[in-house]
Amino acid sequence: MIKNQRQYDYSQELVRQFESDLSVYDAQDEELKKNDCWWKIKRDSLQSHLNALKTEVAEYETLIKHDNRTPIVLKLDDIKNLPQLLIKARIAANLSQKKLADIAGLTEEKIIDYEAKDYQTASLIDFFLSLMPWILSSKKVSF
Repeated sequence: MIKNQRQYDYSQELVRQFESDLSVYDAQDEELKKNDCWWKIKRDSLQSHLNALKTEVAEYETLIKHDNRTPIVLKLDDIKNLPQLLIKARIAANLSQKKLADIAGLTEEKIIDYEAKDYQTASLIDFFLSLMPWILSSKKVSF
């Protein structure tokens, strides 16, 4: 999951690199493609990674383009996905990690660390402080 602009930029760079690598790979000699039993496996692996990256980039782009005049609606299929949902809500609400930290009374480094670890190291109090912008604001967030 892409959690911030820096990761988004890096992911886009990786997409370009994977596309370039696939072009080079696909341009290989037809004879090699037929006789190398690993060629298709390697190519499919590259394509799979590229597809996963493109999916993550598209999801992030959808979140950052969210119209703030409409409610943020994210579905929680499983409680274990709550941290990702919280991060998606932050992105869709157009809040930087620093802004969320300011609102929650935490440091930006703490929010970055929590998000990097999917809130596994956050105390319950800090976790709910991170939810406060949506609890206290007029913005609707549906879970």
